[in-house]
Amino acid sequence: MSILRRAAGRLVHRGWGMVKTLGAVSPRNPAGYRFRRLGEGACLSFPVGAIFGEQWIEIGAHTLVGERVSISAGMGPGVDLGPDAIVRIGGGCSIGRGSHIVGHQSIVIGSDVFTGPYVYITDQNHVYDDPEVPIGRQWPRNNPVEIGDGCWLGTGAIILPGTRIGRQSVVAGGAVVRGEFPDHCVIAGVPAKIVRTFTPEEGWRAPDVLRISKTAS
Repeated sequence: MSILRRAAGRLVHRGWGMVKTLGAVSPRNPAGYRFRRLGEGACLSFPVGAIFGEQWIEIGAHTLVGERVSISAGMGPGVDLGPDAIVRIGGGCSIGRGSHIVGHQSIVIGSDVFTGPYVYITDQNHVYDDPEVPIGRQWPRNNPVEIGDGCWLGTGAIILPGTRIGRQSVVAGGAVVRGEFPDHCVIAGVPAKIVRTFTPEEGWRAPDVLRISKTAS
């Protein structure tokens, strides 16, 4: 019986490996043809998350999208979003499993951006203009998002509408990010703030306010 179980286990694992290989989305299979652009060597791992609005999604060469990552453009399938791409992901990126990229106006993710799992990036949020109307029924508002080349986004980070993150920056796991941040910085917290910056002259340093508070204590 144990021999049969081991043989069955090997068969299941081999079969699942084949399913994952055949189910992945690449430029060379029909599912990949629906994208506005899917670069050479790019791959969306199987099982694939919720993907729609492919006509307005661009993914660069050699980018790996992990299992169960959802990428969407627009409110739902079948909507004409105009002539321009809504979600642009550069080349050489790695998007961690279970992440969500939800675009309505413009999300630009640069090249060589890596994320941990379960990162959430969106350029749209519901407003709270009328305190008497349920928030989910108030019309949402869009604000473009841009993440610079070479950034790292830690597990569970949330990137909110209107965020612009400079090149080669780190977002700590669990951070909730809104606003504009320069190149070469470390962002952490809820709400997220700069906790480290880098300059060629001084190297890595804490922001002035943080250094003053530590000195005073």
